[in-house]
Amino acid sequence: MTLYVNLAELLGTRIEQGFYRPGDRLPSVRALSVEHGVSLSTVQQAYRVLEDSGLATPRPKSGYFVPACRELPELPAIGRPAQRPVDISQWDQVLELIRAVPRKDVVQLGRGMPDINSPTMKPLLRDLARISRRQDMPGLYYDNIHGNLELREQIARLMLDSGCQLSPSDLVITTGCHEALSTSIRAICEPGDIVAVDSPSFHGAMQTLKGLGMKALEIPTDPLTGISLDALELALEQWPIKVIQLTPNCNNPLGYIMPESRKRALLNLAQRFDVAIIEDDVYGELAYTYPRPRTIKSFDEDGRVLLCSSFSKTLAPGLRIGWVAPGRYLERVLHMKYISTGSTAPQPQIAIAEFLKGGHFEPHLRRMRTQYQRNRDVMIDWVTRYFPAGTRASRPQGSFMLWVELPEGFDTLKLNRALHDQGVQIAVGSIFSASGKYRNCLRMNYAAKPTPLIEEAVRKVGATAIRLLAETDSLTD
Repeated sequence: MTLYVNLAELLGTRIEQGFYRPGDRLPSVRALSVEHGVSLSTVQQAYRVLEDSGLATPRPKSGYFVPACRELPELPAIGRPAQRPVDISQWDQVLELIRAVPRKDVVQLGRGMPDINSPTMKPLLRDLARISRRQDMPGLYYDNIHGNLELREQIARLMLDSGCQLSPSDLVITTGCHEALSTSIRAICEPGDIVAVDSPSFHGAMQTLKGLGMKALEIPTDPLTGISLDALELALEQWPIKVIQLTPNCNNPLGYIMPESRKRALLNLAQRFDVAIIEDDVYGELAYTYPRPRTIKSFDEDGRVLLCSSFSKTLAPGLRIGWVAPGRYLERVLHMKYISTGSTAPQPQIAIAEFLKGGHFEPHLRRMRTQYQRNRDVMIDWVTRYFPAGTRASRPQGSFMLWVELPEGFDTLKLNRALHDQGVQIAVGSIFSASGKYRNCLRMNYAAKPTPLIEEAVRKVGATAIRLLAETDSLTD
């Protein structure tokens, strides 16, 4: 990592931890140069990174300052899901979201799509093109069921940052994170089994449970610290839970990072009740702070944590390359993969391995983290400006998803239908619950660089919500 990025992340951490408060003057370029033994230009580059992140503001002839506090909406309330296992519903709403064809006349605020237009993606595109021209055609052969060895070696190195000590033989390459989750669930559970999930929770994992005939037990989840350990402990005492499935880092849809102490406590609970943990870390590399947060897997000593991830959110979903570190369940996961998709397509595996070996991934991540953090602040500002009074919003600590809670009783299904003719689509909150809760909530994507078109789309969402609320109020008067 370059000196200016190290310095920017050090200063950024101090700002976010309150060492420098809103309105404070930051150290001068010359003072930082002397303190850290770096050049003036290195400090200036670091301040430009902080400026791009919205953490520092330059003032002519005065230096850099921490921006004044913005008025932020309240955090979403902690959900109150059913305190019993339930059959999973909401497939029709999920299908409506995922079968939408990308169109230039529709602003897709609902899909979990990263920004794929960054110039840092160009080396990957070149690698894909070069592999397709090779005379030995390596991308057209069957691959090992474990996946490409070079890619697994690179992923094992990559996961060191998350605290994991993995070897290539510990990893299985999958067709996206979705297959990693699916094979993990099938390796452990049978129809009728109960799976504890965070709530709200990723709709794809829950629909996998639905398709396999399993029940979900939703656990209340705090928008800053994650799944309630007290509620989870009560559930484990009361029900024969087979596995805990959750997204502790840069959660989808709430965006929180579970504190390290709570991750350890969660693992202790799983050990005490002898249940497995399926950890979805697909957004972990997109945390806004450095170093990236540790995974629950990094504390696992008896192989009960199955760590799932992919390059779908950090690079592009169309590559369809994910992985799982299944621990003690390796043989079962391999069998589940064999009877579903078999080996994963080799060409994107080879290209991503080249991209990682060439040192292109870390600069790409740095750029995207900075962009997404800046976009988050813009999106929250738009929500504050355009949405109804009383709207609540999450404070994502990574990734590119914002969870928005409208007044109780509001119907985002009705909102989404009203937005359809206006060329805007959102993700309705009910798909993030096994039983259809969070009907007054929605999720919006802020990955793409802000444009007047996107701002207008957000304004339409807010204006339509205000109109629907007014219509509801007039009917109840």
